[in-house]
Parts: sequence; C-alpha cells; structure tokens
Amino acid sequence: MPDIDPRWAWERYRPNAEQPWNLQRAGHLLRRATFGPTWEQLQRAVNEGVDRTVDRLLAGEGDLRAFEAQTEPLARSIATANNGQQLPAWWLYRMLYSPHPLREKMTLCWHNHFATSNTKVQNARFMLGMYQTLYANALGRFDVMLQAISHDPAMMVWLDTFGSQRGQANENYARELMELFSLGIGNYTERDIREAARAFTGWELRGNEPFFNPAQHDDGEKTVLGQTGRFRSADIVRICLEQPACPRFIAGKLFRFLVSETITPTPELLAPLADDLRRNQFDIRRVVETILRSNLFHSPQAYRTRIKAPVDFVLTIVRGLEGRIGTLALATALESLGQNLFYPPSVKGWDGGPTWLNGQTLLFRQNLALALTSTTDNRFGRRTDPAQLLARHLPANPTDEQIVDFYLQLFLQADVPAASRQRLIEYLRQARQQRPPVYWTADDAANHRIRAVCHLVLTQPEFQLD
Repeated sequence: MPDIDPRWAWERYRPNAEQPWNLQRAGHLLRRATFGPTWEQLQRAVNEGVDRTVDRLLAGEGDLRAFEAQTEPLARSIATANNGQQLPAWWLYRMLYSPHPLREKMTLCWHNHFATSNTKVQNARFMLGMYQTLYANALGRFDVMLQAISHDPAMMVWLDTFGSQRGQANENYARELMELFSLGIGNYTERDIREAARAFTGWELRGNEPFFNPAQHDDGEKTVLGQTGRFRSADIVRICLEQPACPRFIAGKLFRFLVSETITPTPELLAPLADDLRRNQFDIRRVVETILRSNLFHSPQAYRTRIKAPVDFVLTIVRGLEGRIGTLALATALESLGQNLFYPPSVKGWDGGPTWLNGQTLLFRQNLALALTSTTDNRFGRRTDPAQLLARHLPANPTDEQIVDFYLQLFLQADVPAASRQRLIEYLRQARQQRPPVYWTADDAANHRIRAVCHLVLTQPEFQLD
C-alpha cells in the first residue's frame, strides 16, 4: 500500500459524488465510535449527515447524570461484597445503555492500554476505582490520566508499587510506564527504568487509599531520560510526557483503535495527531474528533479493517435487536470468546486483531448469535427477538426481499455480495415451503423463518469486521 498523504488524511471529510455520506459510512462511524447502532440511530445518522452525527457522539445525549445514579448503587454493592464476578456484567450494562457510548468506548480503549486484571488485584473496589479514573479522563487529558493511574490502588497492586521502598525499589511500574503506557520500546534504557523505580518508592496503601510515606522514599538524586534531580513519582511521569516519543506513541494507539489494525502508520502520518496532542496538553477529545471527521477515517482504506472484538460482536447484536437483557449471561459468554472485562490476560492487554478469531471462538460466536436470535435459549429468552424487531420497523406481511434487506442494512449496511443476499432470500423461500411441526401456528412458522435468517446474517464473514 502506498504511503498515505498526511495532509489529506486528517483534513475534514466532505461528502461528494465519489465519496458520498451513505448507509455504509454511517454504519462505519457508529461501529467504531459506539457499540453498534439501532435501526433508528442508523437512519438518523444517514439523514442528519456526518457533522451532526459526530457532534452527537462527542457530546452524548440523554440524561447522563440520571444514568450514573442508576448504575451507582450496584457498583457500591459490588465493591462492598468484593464481587469480582459482577464487574464485567456491570460494565456491559453501561456499554449497552449509556447515553454517552463514545465515552464508554474510549474507556474500553484505555482499559486495554492500562491493562490491569482483578485476577491479581482481587479487589472489586479498586477495579471500579480504576474504571472511574479511566472513564473520567477517557475524552479528557492523557497527562492527567497518566498521573492519576500512577497512584491508582489497583495499579499499585497490579504492578507492585505499593511497598516499594528505599533500597528495595520494584521496577515493574517504571518499566511498563515507559514501555506500554507512554513511550514504547526503544525510547528508554534499562538505567532509566532503574532510576525511575527509585522515584516511585515510598507509596503504600492505607485502607483503600494510596499514601506517600517519605520515610520509605529514596530521596537521592536520579537521572532519568536525560534529566537529573531528586525526583518523585510525579516528576517521572512529567518527564515521560515531555519526551517526543510520548505523543507519537499515544497517537499510534488511537490510530489502531479507531482507524485500522491493518495499516501500519508512518511517522509522517501520525505526526499531525502527535503535534496536536503536544500543543494542546494531551487533549484526547480533540484528536478523537479529528480522526472521526477525517478523510482517512471515512475512506476505503479504513473501512472494515478491524476484526470485531468480542465486546463489539456481542453488543452490536444486542443493540441492533433492541434487547433489554441482564448482562451476567453476556459476560460469561464473552469470556468464552476471549474477552473478560476487568480481567485482561496480561499487562499488555488483549492482542486483538486476528487473535480474536480461531476455529473455536468462531464457533462460539455463531452459537452465541443463535442463542440471542432463536428465543429458545433460557439465558436470553425473547428479550432479543428478531421477529418482534421486524414487526416494529416493517409493515405487516413483508416480502422475503424486505426481510433480508432489513437485517442486512441493520447489521451490515447492505454491504455484502449480491450472491450472499440472494442465498438468504432463497433460504426464506425454501423455508416457507417446508411443513412446520403440527403444533405450530402460521405465525410460529413465519417467526421461526425470520429468526433463522437473522442468525444467518450474523454469520456472514463481513459481520466479523468493524
């Protein structure tokens, strides 16, 4: 692939005859910036245009304060009982029903960036506290978030800064601060890590709060990334943020999350995003907005170039079917697909990309799609019924073509080969000719066909891609 012109890439996308704003681009934007659209959200985005849709995504809509109040009691209960099993279900509920889905989506991005697992932390209160830190800064300032994460109780347990003392400095956090959180490999030395680790000594956990104990801190002079002083932890974070590598590294993370996993961005392509971060105090929202409004984001180069993470796969189905369901069963299903929220596999988080799919996980995805669409699975029942959805949005007695096109537009924005569409229509025609069980009514038979063809849409190869 030839290098992408950075100037063109980050200029604002202006729909035209060659690159029109249409169903496909609206779906692309809503998949990347949310957890999938409902039918009405998709139609509204097409009708209102790209600029108004991005405005809505950045601002959120609805009563966010009321939603926060609704989910807070369960969070307190989870924290009090130290119920780690409920953590993923609680967050899935927020992802499904939040009036600000972009903020939740970016919180997920940072959860994978600052990957911390309750497998080691073993404290639901601490994990919820880290979530709140990420959520508060998800579209805020990266420098503020990085400073807060450095003294976050869950992170202090996860990477062993609590109890790190003068003469016995633990290097785990200093290493990951540079390698995974701010600079990337090749932009620091082992000596930088050793010296930085000394600056993080003296931090303890007293009750549920971080506490700095000067008596256990190494107050000697340290040299880190070319700067020398009697540094403490906040100084090390500041020094990392001042390195030219830092904004480039964060820009690369945002590029991979929002634009493409298959394009390897050149330094020149990332430079405008990195420069914007550096000039504007690491303002994440500005860069996210630049990306979502850009030529590159809305171009064929970025279209369906990310494999759906399990969270996106599951929630896109539930949101598309307009389901109101409990999320504990969804959380269990997600674990079988390879993504257990609050329990990333390592400090590097989930690798993503092709690692999401193998023979087993693809089968699990298809089985979960069947469970959600069949209405016969006890976990979900009729709460995600494709037949009820169709009845809400199409006239009575729709044709086979109308049924197929509705689900293809909803879940794939009609972006499948003509032969695939025709096979789905033929399935409905053949199913109509089959004799149903004697105890079925005509409506039972019709609804069964509708549910089955919806499931087939969700097994199309294109549905695995964002």
